[in-house]
Amino acid sequence: MTSNPDTDKEGFLRNTGDWNPAIAEHLAELDGVTLTEDHWEVIHLVRDYYENYRLFPANRVLVTKIREAFGESKGNSIHLMKLFTGKPVKHIAKIAGLPKPPNCD
Repeated sequence: MTSNPDTDKEGFLRNTGDWNPAIAEHLAELDGVTLTEDHWEVIHLVRDYYENYRLFPANRVLVTKIREAFGESKGNSIHLMKLFTGKPVKHIAKIAGLPKPPNCD
């Protein structure tokens, strides 16, 4: 399953229940991201948020949650841009096995 998870044309998992860390590694690799401990902190935080609220946190909420959980140095948009280049929210949702967030092209 890890080599070929069922995804849509943009690479998002069709079934969020299929997600596991190996699939996350695979999806990250397809996006050109090598996962580090900092990436996993964000991924787990977003997955927990989604589990509780059934939606992906808005960017401002995401940054605030990261700051609260991991400190000022990580709780900012620049940190997210360094980890997940380009469109961080899109990469984070995809790698975390969550649906594509609204207003995310």
